[in-house]
Amino acid sequence: MKALILNCSLKPRPEVSNTEALSGVVAAELRRLGVETELLRVTDYRLKHGVMTDMGEGDQWPELHARVEEAGILLMASPTWLGRPSSVAQQVLERMDAMISEKRGELPVAYGKVAGVVCTGNEDGAHHVISEICGALIDIGYTIPPQAWTYWNKGPGPGQEYLQTDYRHDWSEKTGRQAARNLVAVAAALQSARFSYDT
Repeated sequence: MKALILNCSLKPRPEVSNTEALSGVVAAELRRLGVETELLRVTDYRLKHGVMTDMGEGDQWPELHARVEEAGILLMASPTWLGRPSSVAQQVLERMDAMISEKRGELPVAYGKVAGVVCTGNEDGAHHVISEICGALIDIGYTIPPQAWTYWNKGPGPGQEYLQTDYRHDWSEKTGRQAARNLVAVAAALQSARFSYDT
């Protein structure tokens, strides 16, 4: 089983990403459970705007798309900006829109795969970010297990970032580890069930 975590931070390397730090907790638990796990920062790649898998010369989404297809578990990791998912997360979801019509045999390519969300921000909005991303992933064909997410925020108003404080890390990390376990359990169940559509 493979898992892919797409870190949709707005920060380019080498800037430190709070979202990546919390994603690392989930990645560590997935690896502990025997899942081959890769964590990629989307801003390391050049993505063209659009809703097709390949937007032509210079577009590096096809490379990420191939990794998304290989993974039975996908985690979208996004910071909260203006109470919403990052623009990078939105762009990834728009590019994934093409997967709705792509098939693996008779089935859409996301069929039988599971997905979840990691979210960080120093203000409120995490539940909105989670619901926006999960709604899009369901449309694309992913199964969202119960409590397949974790988040951290400091509360209303400007404040410290995830890596600047230890405030409530215990809750976010515990929730992240449980999200990993739920994702693996449901992914394994879907793989063993081998559901198929009636044609």
